[in-house]
Amino acid sequence: MEEDYGFETRAIREGIWRSDEQEHSEALLLTSSFRFQSAEEAAARFAGELPGNIYSRFTNPTVRTFNERLASLEGGEQGLGFASGMAAITATFMGLLSAGDHIVASNSLFGATTGLLNNVFARFGVAITFVDPEDSPAWTAAATEDTRMFFLETPSNPGMAVADIADLAERARAAGAWLVVDNCFCTPALQRPLDLGADLVIHSATKYLDGQGRCVGGAVVGPEALVGERIFPVLRSAGATMSPFNAWVFLKGLETLSLRMERHCDNAERLAEHLANRLGPDQVRFPGLPNHPRFELAKRQQSRFGGLLAFDLPRGREAAFAFINALAIPTITANLGDAKSTVTHPASTTHARVSQAERDAGGVTEGLVRISAGLEDVEDLVADVDRALAAIDLA
Repeated sequence: MEEDYGFETRAIREGIWRSDEQEHSEALLLTSSFRFQSAEEAAARFAGELPGNIYSRFTNPTVRTFNERLASLEGGEQGLGFASGMAAITATFMGLLSAGDHIVASNSLFGATTGLLNNVFARFGVAITFVDPEDSPAWTAAATEDTRMFFLETPSNPGMAVADIADLAERARAAGAWLVVDNCFCTPALQRPLDLGADLVIHSATKYLDGQGRCVGGAVVGPEALVGERIFPVLRSAGATMSPFNAWVFLKGLETLSLRMERHCDNAERLAEHLANRLGPDQVRFPGLPNHPRFELAKRQQSRFGGLLAFDLPRGREAAFAFINALAIPTITANLGDAKSTVTHPASTTHARVSQAERDAGGVTEGLVRISAGLEDVEDLVADVDRALAAIDLA
């Protein structure tokens, strides 16, 4: 589509192709393979001499539509769908790194990402140094002549740390490294890391891109030289493939992404302000609160503050469990970005398999509760939070 079309127009119409049936909705191609007109055509496609579909492990029209649409929304040359967000991260590491290379990574990451680095890639000779995402000079100090990548989430999961993408992009370039940003929490509706200098953007499509908790998927967006030439060969050979059905569901999610994110942000802001009044602002972690150490930065690099918030309860895990169990509306689950509000105790779930030292570094306390604000009536959510606080004698 034309590059000057608005976000919402591209979120609905980018990448659409139509079969001879002239369907209006994007076609769902549930097929493992594709027919060739001749042996010569098959040979030419496998040799890369002729474009076209080969096998749905790495070429499927429905997945291609998702790839093109997300790339357009993120402002990247190429997108690539995967079976999960972790598969997208794994393929990115495999495509760009070799034994002996070094990564500087945020110490406030999703627990599975930390585990992937420590328990898998470290065994294959990749060195990792974890640093505070908000301490930009620490990234430069940690870099060595073997550093090939800076990797972070912003805002982070679940600590709500906000990294300065533009500054870290300059520092990564100075170190001869790529900057890879997990943009799961903001989505391109709120933040576009490539515009700020990042080299690659990662997504768990399972979260806000879907928006209703239906399917698992992931994606990478960036320049063709990285996505097409370095990461795509990993997908083609290793087969962490996004299913066409899931891609079709994500396409439906992208159509309403901008509208949904506005409501998620509205509800999260209301909940964060209410909890700050009840618990004290220092106990609530949300980039949209003026006391957040990166409030001004979040205002500059994000269009809104996002739909996630976290807060610390006194008395640790006992109080956190009691609060979570007293809620009537939010679902107790490890997922986020759903139309339904969800609540999680990170220390015992998403970050249970990382060390205590790593939890401490990322601010994952025993009393920390994470809420993903859904699309419900926000006053119902506020009342529910008050009931749960009363149940643990914080009235």
